[in-house]
Amino acid sequence: MSTIVRKEDAYRLVDQLPASATWDDLMHEIYVREAIERGLEDSNGGRTRDVREIRGKYGLSEWRKGISSGGD
Repeated sequence: MSTIVRKEDAYRLVDQLPASATWDDLMHEIYVREAIERGLEDSNGGRTRDVREIRGKYGLSEWRKGISSGGD
């Protein structure tokens, strides 16, 4: 779901970039801003999961144990 962009916000984003910024820099800033806004919308809408649940689902807790014990 895309959020409507206010021109003022777009101008502010461009103005915050350094004079040497590239199109890639601008696209990165837009991507980051959109990801943050979507995350905030999900959080405010109660569409989040506990970190332990995600780590358990993807086995990250077992992976982390292997790193701390020196195993593969």
